[in-house]
Amino acid sequence: MITQIIKFLRVLASEAAPLQISMGIALAMIAGLTPLFSLHNLLVVFVLLTFRINLAAFILALALFSGLAYLLDPLFHSFGLSLLQRTEMQGVWMNMYNSTFWRVAHFNNTIVIGSLVITLLMFVPMVLIMNVLIKHYRTHVLVYLNNSKLVSWLQSSKLVTRFSSMMES
Repeated sequence: MITQIIKFLRVLASEAAPLQISMGIALAMIAGLTPLFSLHNLLVVFVLLTFRINLAAFILALALFSGLAYLLDPLFHSFGLSLLQRTEMQGVWMNMYNSTFWRVAHFNNTIVIGSLVITLLMFVPMVLIMNVLIKHYRTHVLVYLNNSKLVSWLQSSKLVTRFSSMMES
């Protein structure tokens, strides 16, 4: 747990652009909050590997969002059920289910459709919010921590130096 926190703080302090990190976190939100072995997650992995998106931020956020998904599954189920039971959408759902592609995508599953719609609605706000938070962290928190006496003392201690060398290898 501590190693993941340290890796995430390293990612935040790295030279990577804040947009690359926030896109990795937002894509991890989609992959982590939706069922992992879904067809739309192939698209997420394709986007992740095609564009310059921070892979370390994606992996760390994926672990966080995957754990959070179990707590949010009842919300996703009830939202997906309300979507699938809308009378004006019954023709759309019927046509999608009769198509092989959509049947393989499991869009008739309440958790799949509910979690996917919610994460897609949250994608742009998550990118914008994380981008602002990363910039704020780098300009205020990181500068304060680097100037503090506690951090300079910890960086000079042998224990932290050994721990850092173990983390890198």
